[in-house]
Amino acid sequence: MSKSTKKKADVVYKEEPVFFKFSSTLRIHGDGMDIDEISKTLGLTPTHSHRKGELRAPSQKPWRDDSWHYTAPVDRERPLHEHIMALWDAVRPHIPYLRGLKSKFHVDVFNGYRSNSSTAGFEVDHRCLGLFAELEIPFGVSVIIS
Repeated sequence: MSKSTKKKADVVYKEEPVFFKFSSTLRIHGDGMDIDEISKTLGLTPTHSHRKGELRAPSQKPWRDDSWHYTAPVDRERPLHEHIMALWDAVRPHIPYLRGLKSKFHVDVFNGYRSNSSTAGFEVDHRCLGLFAELEIPFGVSVIIS
């Protein structure tokens, strides 16, 4: 073997530190939403909102519907149940209002999990699941391994 040839076993890969990131966002989408009324009724400032027809960015297509999002103000490195509980605590007094919005708009909770570990997992405290039961929506998690 020449000096310039390396065997596969000689290659050392630098491992990245393993990370886990979570989020939980209440999302309301539809046509003709009164974004200000939703904010006022819930007593929350949306972390994202847009109106149908607004441009996402100069080179992109406009939004297809109105949208109101509220992401729980929890550090992304904290476990998923802390994100969900913060969201649950923020909207708990307004569950009837949110269920009523479901007759006109799409209401869901987007939960996100991102990691660079393909062999790790997570769990969710049973107390968090009340949010989904009360809103009568499915519990789901978007999983991204990078």
